[in-house]
Amino acid sequence: MDFEEYRPMLLGLAYRLLGSVWDAEDVVQEAWLRWEGTDKSAIREPRAFLVTVVSRLALDQLRSARVRREAYTGPWLPEPVMTAQAGPLDTAELRDTVAYATLFLMERLSPPERAVFVLREAFELPYDEIAEIVGVSVVNARQLHHRASVRLAEGRDRFQPSGEEHARLLVRFMEAASGGDLGALTELLHEDVVAYTDGGGRVKAALRPLEGRRKVSAFVGALLARYPFSKLRLLDVNGGPAIMVHSGGYDQLVVVDIRDGLIAGIYGVINPDKLTRIRAD
Repeated sequence: MDFEEYRPMLLGLAYRLLGSVWDAEDVVQEAWLRWEGTDKSAIREPRAFLVTVVSRLALDQLRSARVRREAYTGPWLPEPVMTAQAGPLDTAELRDTVAYATLFLMERLSPPERAVFVLREAFELPYDEIAEIVGVSVVNARQLHHRASVRLAEGRDRFQPSGEEHARLLVRFMEAASGGDLGALTELLHEDVVAYTDGGGRVKAALRPLEGRRKVSAFVGALLARYPFSKLRLLDVNGGPAIMVHSGGYDQLVVVDIRDGLIAGIYGVINPDKLTRIRAD
């Protein structure tokens, strides 16, 4: 068996567990080293073996990452990834679990909850295998999956728009913003909209989430007054539309989440360390 055959799938798994391409690549590279040092004749199912190794390495990494993220400057947002680099997206579940808003919501979960949810939802593993990977009983694995599903459902709209509708709303929002039309922009925002900007201490950004239509609209208006948006480019990121804009001397990737046909979540990634793999050409 060639390890490279499984690398895209393993990267997709590690990325869903960690929300970081850098960390996912480290985990998969460590899995490769372990694979190289293992007696292959003792491995009956290479895929299951590698999924187990990557999941356990990612769990260890996630536990330490949570401590770092708590000390992060401002909101921590997942590192976006070009859809073409996100690994296999053959099922609705694989696409949903790599969606940017879902990755963001998964930060609410404990590491075991996140691992069980991803392994069950995206990779359709049976509970007995998941229990062995995570180190819990089968009953506990089921409970963790249920808890994770309930917590994620609280933050998601059951009826997601099509990719075309999503892209149209995002483009309308960015065109209104770049044109300074705050009235049109405000009409696109959900009453309970929340905006997050991740500068990571590298770039000036809001240090706390902005909640509510009035605050978000006022923030965007004040931002545009100082740093107009330019060079709008529509990209395919995390299985959905995103827009790269240039503002204040920096590139920013903007992703939105939609609820009831309006923008309910705005995620602005400005930290340049998280945009190194996003190609806007």
